[in-house]
Amino acid sequence: MAPIPMPLNPTHFVKPELNLTGVGLPGAATHPPRILLLYGSVRERSYSRLASEEAARILQAMGAETRTFSPSGLPLPDDALESHPKVQELRELAAWAEGMVWCSPERHGAMTGILKAQIDWIPLSVGAVRPTQGKTLALMQVSGGSQSFNALNQMRVLGRWMRMLTIPNQSSIAKAFLEFDEAGLMLPSAYHDRVVDVMEELMKFTLLTRDVSPWLVDRYSERKESAAALSVRMNQTML
Repeated sequence: MAPIPMPLNPTHFVKPELNLTGVGLPGAATHPPRILLLYGSVRERSYSRLASEEAARILQAMGAETRTFSPSGLPLPDDALESHPKVQELRELAAWAEGMVWCSPERHGAMTGILKAQIDWIPLSVGAVRPTQGKTLALMQVSGGSQSFNALNQMRVLGRWMRMLTIPNQSSIAKAFLEFDEAGLMLPSAYHDRVVDVMEELMKFTLLTRDVSPWLVDRYSERKESAAALSVRMNQTML
């Protein structure tokens, strides 16, 4: 387990572990949960990036393997070919991940176009591979003013559309410019405690569902279609 980052209290910090004895799930995965973090700003001091980095440190301390995608240089959806290096990087990370964290600033009462563009580049289906379906998702937002949930509510709708298992808990950090030190580390606060809560819940949901996510999202309507017909229909919707 990675060292516990400050300002976590080691007395109360617990690494989530799944005991499958008696659950009837032999051969469960033993590798660290794989979590991809996306953030919604390319500013030099991006508070959504800093919050994502703090979430990554917490997840690593809980035993996860994390990767963070930088949206800098990602073209607008449909403004470049799918072969663009940043698009390929994002899609490969989405396929690698078993869970995700999305963190966006609230801009004009909504998530940023930067965050939305990243999701728009991840298709619902690539042939028989579904980059997001059945994977877990945790949501965070940062605000320059008072606490708000507009971006969170939008991202929750988007997570459902991407057929992800979006966890109930979420984090909204108000006046984010007051919550990080000069080095970009998050200060002790109730906001930080909530970020820990959200990451702990994400780990638990990921451990519980990653081995059975294909079964959880298996649907009658799709079983009626042949694999070839499904591939044709899904690829048509991407045009």
